[in-house]
Amino acid sequence: MRLTPGTPSRNRKVAVAGVALSDCGRVDEATPYTLHAQAARRALADSGLDRSVIDGFASAGLGTLAPVEVAEYLGLRPTWVDSTSVGGATWEVMAAHAADAIAAGHANAVLLVYGSTARADIKAKRRTANLSFGARGPLQFEVPYGHTLIAKYAMAARRHQHQYGTTLAQLAQIAVQARANAATNPDAMYREPITVDEVLSGPMIADPFTKLHCCIRSDGGCAVLLVAEDYVPDLAKRPVWVLGSGTAVSHTTMSEWDDFTVSPAAASGRLAFQRAGVRPAEIDLAEIYDAFTYMTLVTLEDLGFCAKGEGGAFVEKGRLLRDGELPVNTDGGGLAACHPGMRGLFLLVEAVRQLRGEAGQDRQVHKPDGTLPQLAVASGTGGWFCSSGTVVLGRG
Repeated sequence: MRLTPGTPSRNRKVAVAGVALSDCGRVDEATPYTLHAQAARRALADSGLDRSVIDGFASAGLGTLAPVEVAEYLGLRPTWVDSTSVGGATWEVMAAHAADAIAAGHANAVLLVYGSTARADIKAKRRTANLSFGARGPLQFEVPYGHTLIAKYAMAARRHQHQYGTTLAQLAQIAVQARANAATNPDAMYREPITVDEVLSGPMIADPFTKLHCCIRSDGGCAVLLVAEDYVPDLAKRPVWVLGSGTAVSHTTMSEWDDFTVSPAAASGRLAFQRAGVRPAEIDLAEIYDAFTYMTLVTLEDLGFCAKGEGGAFVEKGRLLRDGELPVNTDGGGLAACHPGMRGLFLLVEAVRQLRGEAGQDRQVHKPDGTLPQLAVASGTGGWFCSSGTVVLGRG
């Protein structure tokens, strides 16, 4: 089926047609463009659709005129584009934009694609590690004092500890369970089990974060193809539906952040669940941006999976494991599987695979009655809790 862009709005349903990863982990011989192309080709093959149906394209983080340069490299000439860049939340925000455009008839098939060789570039000395995002604009008032990116997360974590009694051992549980989930993921970069004591005794990066409280640095890319419901009969696999989404921003400078213990996911999550017509208690699994352990904890609170201040107790007793009460970051997340930069698109890929029942025998999530999960949420965070995008997905 071929559709014409610009058809009148009729509030069409939006499906995830295809998802894929590029080569991930340690990828020394590829360029970021190569990873974009790998992921795009694989996602298209996963969908069963021809590339000619793609009339929308979303990309960020690469090229002088992203996404124009990347689209050109992939041989695409889209009539709808998005280059929104809000850090790790970029892809959930882009997915929300794309779903709205498809529902309104402004596009019919939108490809979201990302690729990065962050690890390989540092190894080859093509770049250095980024301690901050720059020293211009409002950031100029913080950078001279050594307030690095990780220090901002560390400060927020300390506030949560002070205000609610959250312990480092509870935060360490998040890293331990992420690694346990990665153990059965063949694509994960680190699969060996770790203990709470190992997390706590590791080298200090930014108090209170030791090394294992922090995400890994990897190479990798992925792609997601969103389509109008009209294409569903042509798909190679059962669709996963975009049920609702929400976006929000909070602050740039820490002095403008109203409460260090509340992330913008409190707003984006509320909107996404309202628009999807579901409650947090109905969600079967959650894919949450986890550049640091504290991100997972506070996002769980803000999405409504537990009350504010109760995140520490909630993450104990294996609740986040693949067979736990609320499976979280079932691929191992950014703490164990991969984190090549703006990781938000990986959350959508993993959520879709789990809802389709494609995660594999060793790591597929099942509901207590043995059936496949029906509802998933992907929530991305950008900057230092500056932005958030949340997408609720449902099994077709």
